[in-house]
Amino acid sequence: MNAATAAPLGERSFDLAALSVVAVIALHAPHLPWWLTAPLLLVLGLRWWQRRSQHARTSTWLKLPLLALLVLAVVGRYGNVFGQGPGTMLAIGLLVMKLLETETVRDARVGMSFACFTLMAALLSDHSLVATIAVALGLLPPLAALRSLEPGRRVPAPLWRELLPGMGLLAVALPLAMLAFLLVPRLSSPLWGAPNSAEQRSGLADNMTPSGFTQLLVDNSPALRVSFEGPPPPPDQRYFRAYVMDQYDGVSWAYRDAADEPPAALEAAHGIRYRINLEPTRQRVLPTLDVPLSAPPDASLRRDRVVVADKPVDKLLDYTLTSATAYRLEPQPGGDQARWLELPDGFNPRTLALGQSWRKQYGSDDAAIVQAALALFHDGGFRYTLAPAPLGRDAMDDFLFDTHEGFCEHYSSAFTVLMRAAGIPARVVTGYQGGYWNAMGSYLLVRNSDAHAWSEVWLTGRGWVRVDPTAAVRPQRIDFGAAAAAPGGQLPWYQSGWLQSMRNRWDIVNRWWNLGVNGFDALRQRSLLKPFGVGETETSTLVGLLAASSVLAMLIGLAWVWRRREPEDAVRAALRGLEHKLARMGVVRARGEGPRDFLQRAARVLPTQRERLIKLMHHYLELRYAHNEAAAESLRALQRAVRDFPVSRVVK
Repeated sequence: MNAATAAPLGERSFDLAALSVVAVIALHAPHLPWWLTAPLLLVLGLRWWQRRSQHARTSTWLKLPLLALLVLAVVGRYGNVFGQGPGTMLAIGLLVMKLLETETVRDARVGMSFACFTLMAALLSDHSLVATIAVALGLLPPLAALRSLEPGRRVPAPLWRELLPGMGLLAVALPLAMLAFLLVPRLSSPLWGAPNSAEQRSGLADNMTPSGFTQLLVDNSPALRVSFEGPPPPPDQRYFRAYVMDQYDGVSWAYRDAADEPPAALEAAHGIRYRINLEPTRQRVLPTLDVPLSAPPDASLRRDRVVVADKPVDKLLDYTLTSATAYRLEPQPGGDQARWLELPDGFNPRTLALGQSWRKQYGSDDAAIVQAALALFHDGGFRYTLAPAPLGRDAMDDFLFDTHEGFCEHYSSAFTVLMRAAGIPARVVTGYQGGYWNAMGSYLLVRNSDAHAWSEVWLTGRGWVRVDPTAAVRPQRIDFGAAAAAPGGQLPWYQSGWLQSMRNRWDIVNRWWNLGVNGFDALRQRSLLKPFGVGETETSTLVGLLAASSVLAMLIGLAWVWRRREPEDAVRAALRGLEHKLARMGVVRARGEGPRDFLQRAARVLPTQRERLIKLMHHYLELRYAHNEAAAESLRALQRAVRDFPVSRVVK
């Protein structure tokens, strides 16, 4: 370690280093547990106070227990230290630990380099335009910290001015970044190993328990975007099918993948063609407009008209489908109808008795039984709420006869149990309903908060019929969306009023970003030169274009620097003109020879010009050293004297 890197770290440099770590923690905070974020910020604040007020080092006996606690926290959360989630969590903790021992210039340089890497890791969890801009701005503190470590730095400027040069560096780097984005050959698999299976963006799962959607219904992140060939369907037909659940154990519903059974018979007059841009879900089920006529490539259509991909969706996925909103699904009995009537023994006796009483009352009129259940929800004092009372072991009994409050999961589950108790085949369907129609972008934005559950009953001659019992209690849920259905105060502040409207309109930018940036994969890269008549771009062509573009960018940069170079000093230019004239007369200035020595020597060699040369020497020295800035009249006089200096003879 040389003396420069071993030099003690200044206060301004340490402040910028601490600010850099704060930026790292802030960018990763949405994906970190609060119980880790808060202690890391506390340790960081105490370290900053310790160095500024006490100028003391952190004891090794304190750092070692903190390191052990960090590793235990990572293992306790993820079960190991490998993978995207635990790796990111461990890296952020180690960065804070690095600041505890940062005392020299070398320590700060290592820490800031690691901070830049950890900042970029935030893009593994969020690929949106806002996240990308936030990461770019997060690079400003570490860039400023590295710049403050340069030798010969003057008195530090105000903190906000320390960040400005980094803006210029980012602006200069942007063209090269765009070239690299377009031309660096794409990998066929993610850069950081396997996706983090612990994180599911959509929240939909292959099982459903009443109140299980609570967190999902307040999740305002986009789930999917849908563009239609033609006008979009009306709100009451915007049902997106995900899971069809038939297994009920008295507590929760579960999806049973019937991969070995052919799709159910479907009669449909016409279909709607549309394209879905699906956010990563880490699952295989692909939401579709109810009901799909076929499956897209690399996916298959199950018996219950559920579309299942060949592999989990771990990145943005585009697929095109055709669905029918008016249909008859399996109008004739098919398969094992008994499984749609199964109910566990010993659960919900009052609910079962109610369904059986309807069968006795209405006989074989299944449609009348369905209407009786809907009338119960509409007229029985039921209330739609996102904060329902807890339910006991006989959850449906408690809901139907005691609490009378819940949301879509409660109503669809209770309705399905009632239908089965009455002898009507029934099942629960989960997916999404509604969405925001973005007229500017001509697409439907469906958020996770639009998650919904409804029922399907099998009626003779009609087949599987969709019934949404939630609509009987709260029609606004179907007509105007989840935000309109929730009573006041139950939704978070960002899901109501003008702010939600702005978020919906802003999403068009996110869609363009997803299609143009996040969706730029290896296939689209190989088609990059199609507009120029090149069918498929080979890797060698991409590398050649990248090299040529990089050289061109460097030449442009050099030209820009050359044009912006500082003009030559006018006083020095006048002396240079005199040197050229004296060189023609045989008096050449030696390397390292000062102006006074040179002109005195020239006066001795040229005695006829001695007086003129001595006068020029004094004039030059006065302009150069006597004043901070040469007076315009004196400068013009020197320039005239040099111009009028005669080239009288050549020294042999």
